[in-house]
Amino acid sequence: MSTTRIEWTRGDDGTPGVVWNPTTGCDKVSPGCGLPRWDGDDTGGCYALAMAKRLKAMGQTKYQHDGDPRTSGPGFGLTVHEDALTIPLRWQKPRRVFVNSMSDLFHARVPREFVARVWAVMAATPQHTYQVLTKRPQRMARIIQDNPQNLLELLDNEVTTRILYAAPWPLPNVWLGTSVEDQKRADERIPALLNTPAAVRWLSCEPLLGHVDLQAHLYPTPCSAGCGCRLPDDPDRRECGCDSDCTMHPDWP
Repeated sequence: MSTTRIEWTRGDDGTPGVVWNPTTGCDKVSPGCGLPRWDGDDTGGCYALAMAKRLKAMGQTKYQHDGDPRTSGPGFGLTVHEDALTIPLRWQKPRRVFVNSMSDLFHARVPREFVARVWAVMAATPQHTYQVLTKRPQRMARIIQDNPQNLLELLDNEVTTRILYAAPWPLPNVWLGTSVEDQKRADERIPALLNTPAAVRWLSCEPLLGHVDLQAHLYPTPCSAGCGCRLPDDPDRRECGCDSDCTMHPDWP
C-alpha cells in the first residue's frame, strides 16, 4: 500500500489517501500534461513522468517499459498490471483511493475488458471510495455509458460478472473526474463527464493554465426559483491548483 500527500485524496477525517495503479504510463494529450521547462528537462512538468524516470533508474519492475519519447518517456510506456488488480481486496479498513496516480485508466491502449475488471474490483470493495481522474472522458463515457450491461459484456469471468451485476448502479463508491486546465479543455471534457453515470462527478482544475469559465457547463439552465442552488448536473467537487512551473492568478477560474 502506498499513501499519498495529495490533499484531495484525504478522507473526511484527514486520513491520507492511498494510490492504486492497475496500469502505469501514459502519453501527453494536452497542455495540462506539462509545459516545456526552462531547463530543457524532458519530463515537461508531469509529476508522474518524472517519477517514472526515477523509478526506472531505481530498477522498479513496473517502470521498465519506455514510452514514445515524443509523448512519454523512460519507464512511462503504458503498461497493464494484472497482478495489481486484486490489491484493494486486501484492504479491510475503508480508504480513499486515487486510481491510477501514475497513468490514465481510459488511455486508448487500456483494453476495455481490463476497465471492466477494475470496475468489478471497485464493486467488490464498497468500503473504499475510489477517485478516478482522466484526461480522456470521451472514452470513459463510451465505455461506462448509462448502465452496467456494457461492462458486463466485457467480462469473461463468472465471479467478477456476478459481483458487478449485483452492485448498485452507478457504483456509489466511485467518483469520476476529468482534468480541466484551460477553456478549450473545459469545453471539450466537461460535457463528456456530465454524460457519464457516476455517484459523484468532479473536476480537477490543475494545472490551471489560464482563466476558465465553468458557468455554461455547471449551470446550463437558470434555477427557476432564482436562489442560485446547485443543479443536478453540477459536478460535486472542484479542485484547483497550479503547475509547478507557473503562478496561478487568484481570479482563476
